[in-house]
Amino acid sequence: MGYQYDWSVISRNMDVFIEGALKTLEISALALLIGIPIGIIIGMGRVSRNKVIRLLSSIYVEVMRGVPLLVLLIWIFFVLGQFLKLGAYWGAILGLAIFTGAFIAEIVRSGIQGVPKGQMEAARSSGMSYTQAMRYIILPQAFRRVLPPLASQFIILIKDSSLVSVISATDLTLNAKNLVATSFRSLEVWTFVALVYFIMTFSLSLIIRYFEKRLLSREV
Repeated sequence: MGYQYDWSVISRNMDVFIEGALKTLEISALALLIGIPIGIIIGMGRVSRNKVIRLLSSIYVEVMRGVPLLVLLIWIFFVLGQFLKLGAYWGAILGLAIFTGAFIAEIVRSGIQGVPKGQMEAARSSGMSYTQAMRYIILPQAFRRVLPPLASQFIILIKDSSLVSVISATDLTLNAKNLVATSFRSLEVWTFVALVYFIMTFSLSLIIRYFEKRLLSREV
């Protein structure tokens, strides 16, 4: 006899999936909230006139983009976490934030460099300092440009967060692993987990598209 499907394992454990999905969204949202300031600082550092700041910012971005997220999470939890007394929950959030901060930095850099250079020149010629020009002229324009890719980064972050289960942080993937271990229904469980991740990311994609259209309509 072949494999006997038992999809009732889904309905019997729906609370496990809901709890895991909420934890996944919670961890991803907190990581994004921490990652955004990191990305803004590093992104501005990437276009800084100071060579040292620009070099350090570039090193951060290249290192974070070159190190697998899984390795980073393990290192933060087992090495850095021993000094900072981080649990799996905050270790997961910190790891995701540091990792996604590098990608947000590139989004910010691209947004700033996408503003015509004449805007900076006009601001400086009107008597503004470099800092004032960045704050009042460049960054507001760059902000509108980076919103769509920043929202898309959140979707990527949700999928990447599935790796936090490796350090035993409670999320949808870890709950699914535990359920598979007790129910022995791997095919049913992982199929439903894939569906849940799709629903979360697709719903966010629709929301992002809606706000993109609203943003474009205001600029026209």
